[in-house]
Amino acid sequence: MSALDAVDRALLRELQHDARRSNRELAAAVHVSPSTSSERVRALRGSGVVRGYHADVSLPALGRHVQALTAVTIRPPTRRNIEAFRNWVGTLPELIGVFVVSGGSDFLLHLAVPDTDALYAFVIDRLTGRPEVADVNTSIVYEHIRRTVLEPIARD
Repeated sequence: MSALDAVDRALLRELQHDARRSNRELAAAVHVSPSTSSERVRALRGSGVVRGYHADVSLPALGRHVQALTAVTIRPPTRRNIEAFRNWVGTLPELIGVFVVSGGSDFLLHLAVPDTDALYAFVIDRLTGRPEVADVNTSIVYEHIRRTVLEPIARD
């Protein structure tokens, strides 16, 4: 898809605020016709700009009261070891997100677990049990502030 214009940006902003509204409501909020709204949203989905629609669920409501960020170092850092760890960790129910990073660590894991005992068990029993894991550094998250509505950043 070519660069996003003002209508596309407005549609994206409105969809991020509430993706459940009808196309007619979305069109009215952006001041375009329903057919234009429908066509533009379809194009945004087709081009991969809009990747899906999801419910934002409370982690504590799921019994996940403790969040943590865990930096993991893999040794040796071969493609085979990195990909094997990435594929394994991606299946774990404790995982919220995984970042493959540069610097002192190879991965940064965002975890959510019931309590600190569960976090300890996860790190000690699951992560350090992997033969390719050389080092683990875990920080408990006191507060997670997340922006749910993002705007494109202009390239000047």
